[in-house]
Amino acid sequence: WIDGGALDLVAIGRAARAAGAALVLDLTQSLGAVPFDAAAVDPDFAVAAGYKWLLGPYSLGWLYVAPRWREGQPLEHNWIARAGSGNFAGLTDYQDDYQTGARRFDVGERSNFALMPVASAALDVVLEITPERVAEIAGARARAIAAGLGALGFTAEPEELRSPHYLSMRAPDGAPDDLTARLAADKIYVSQRGPRMRITPHVHVSDHDVARFLAAVTSALA
Repeated sequence: WIDGGALDLVAIGRAARAAGAALVLDLTQSLGAVPFDAAAVDPDFAVAAGYKWLLGPYSLGWLYVAPRWREGQPLEHNWIARAGSGNFAGLTDYQDDYQTGARRFDVGERSNFALMPVASAALDVVLEITPERVAEIAGARARAIAAGLGALGFTAEPEELRSPHYLSMRAPDGAPDDLTARLAADKIYVSQRGPRMRITPHVHVSDHDVARFLAAVTSALA
């Protein structure tokens, strides 16, 4: 989330299993934007906030639980995760057993009629575009931005070491401290992360947007 560095999760997963360690992944910054092969990586758990590259609303997140952990004890105990909770006529017939699969790990009040339909529709969009296509388009935009900013003295991680959709560039000496604020005043929004400027274009960002962004940065540095 700082430099966009890419990790070889297949190799990490293999090393974790060899060491008898559990592999727990936070995929918030990448799930939906780059391909992820759960079978090849074989994480024990993987989580992602729903509001970033999964295009969903705030307050929802997603959890993958490997089959080997699906008999585990959840951190949160709520009635809807228990066996038989779908039978509203028998709600007072409380069960100690859980629902099958990973549903035992569900948060309480999962039947959120405002957020869940939005999240479901967002996932349909992600699946329609595909993470592969997002990575391709966002990667092309990021390369163009990196080249343009590189000519202005910005530096970034080498392309082969970072995720295609995620660009984090260090400003040159003498750049104004309020660079991101100046860009925001021009309705161009990037994030400041320490000494780096984080730029994460999605598929809606056009060549025109990239050109306008580079022109605005050039003007701010003048």
